[in-house]
Amino acid sequence: MSPRPLKAAITVAMAAAFSLAAVPAEADTDPSVWTDLIDTYNATARYAYEGLAKDSDFVPLGRCYATTAGGVGYHYVNKANIGSLDPAKPAALVYADKVADDFDFVDTDEVGANRRLVAVEWIVKDKGQATPTLFGETFQKHPVAGYYTLHAWIYQPNDNGLFSPYNPDVTCATT
Repeated sequence: MSPRPLKAAITVAMAAAFSLAAVPAEADTDPSVWTDLIDTYNATARYAYEGLAKDSDFVPLGRCYATTAGGVGYHYVNKANIGSLDPAKPAALVYADKVADDFDFVDTDEVGANRRLVAVEWIVKDKGQATPTLFGETFQKHPVAGYYTLHAWIYQPNDNGLFSPYNPDVTCATT
């Protein structure tokens, strides 16, 4: 084998190894689940700007919610998607307040500019059926009786896990 094809083969192998290492660090998640989440990304990425959720079928659902375990942010719910187990049809978009750092200045004059999309959530009404599963994950019994929920923190890493109900890095601003 001449040196040029060998060099190309080594380069491709190294690129593949680095791309596998670049998968988001979620220790409790099988890396193949990220492939399963492609439809979710494709369906929800357009809502990265909070104002677009407000202008669509997603309706704001109250205030930001947080506990000592972490936050779940601000929810925008599409009632037509409640009960869906379709990866491309989560029932809720979850937003969190942006935190300004040296490189990201928050513009609070623009509607929706102070929040970013951090997660999506599937919501299924409990009608006595078996607990739903999606992506190999079992839904959590929601604190509000009568619903099962599953969060996917696909837009912000979560040290508690990709499908954890709370994210310790999400907080709610006090006013």
